[in-house]
Amino acid sequence: MQNKQSLSSSYDHKIPHRPLGKSGYLVSEIGLGCWQLGGDFGPVSKQQVNTILNAADESGVSFWDTADVYGSGQSEQWIGDWCKSNAKQRIIGTKFGRNDSLYPNGYTPENIRKSIEGSLERLQLSSIPLIQLHCIPEEMLNDDILWHCLDDLTREGLVDNVAASVETIEQAHTCLGIPAITSLQIILNIFRQDACETLLAAAKDADVGILARLPLASGLLSGKMNKNTVFSNSDHRNYNRDGNAFSVGETFSGLPYAKGLELVELIRELVPDGMSMSQFALRWCLDQHGVSSVLAGASSPEQVRDNAAASTNPPLPQSTHQALADLYIQKIRPYIRGKI
Repeated sequence: MQNKQSLSSSYDHKIPHRPLGKSGYLVSEIGLGCWQLGGDFGPVSKQQVNTILNAADESGVSFWDTADVYGSGQSEQWIGDWCKSNAKQRIIGTKFGRNDSLYPNGYTPENIRKSIEGSLERLQLSSIPLIQLHCIPEEMLNDDILWHCLDDLTREGLVDNVAASVETIEQAHTCLGIPAITSLQIILNIFRQDACETLLAAAKDADVGILARLPLASGLLSGKMNKNTVFSNSDHRNYNRDGNAFSVGETFSGLPYAKGLELVELIRELVPDGMSMSQFALRWCLDQHGVSSVLAGASSPEQVRDNAAASTNPPLPQSTHQALADLYIQKIRPYIRGKI
């Protein structure tokens, strides 16, 4: 198993990298979100996956985030196959806790171990660089059995770092009280700014990295969607836009789709010349205090490259940040559904 220092220093840092909390890793400012590689947004072939992963590699995107439930393990398998075929290392973060053997009340040491061993097999790793709880029930975050089990797996060398992906600010603050936590994955974008109030500073003080997920609010903040956009039946933007399958906040950041489209037009007025709206939204995330990496999904190599380029743009002016903060409080936050 490669140690943390050599794993981080083996990358060609074509885009800026930042520390991931107390892990010892440096991760690319723009990471690759890999939900779409499981086919959960529509059918995807291995060739398509490889072109996306190749583009990420070539662009210097060194942190890839997946989960055992993305395509029932297919996303992990594709990533494992790519890394084996290319004889390259990447910092892989995966998540567990939402598969049928665990969720909502099967978090026994035996089931946890089996789930993580399954991820190790699919990813073809001897140790998982970053294992993240995957939006597990809130009451489980204070379960000593869960944390003792993860401590055991870390001591055994099956896991290098423990982290959590959460749905609400309250859950994130709860996780900051867990000494083992290396990073927190939270919903953070122009449509979800509440973490900027106290959470980001608290995480920085605790030496806990922040992974910003849904930076484009399920694509809304790309500025490319309209009322006629069609999503496949397997796409959560079709079946979960009202929270019918899981937390409504995970789809369009909890905004009704039509309202989101209206708000995008208000935000578009603030985008500087020469910057795409996607890059503007990603740059906003990168400007936030304590963010380690912004996890941007991509369905094509061109999208990977465009996302990575956001890292080369200068920080947004303070006046723009203030305008977006005011817009959030006055015209966005009142329409968010679900717990923030």
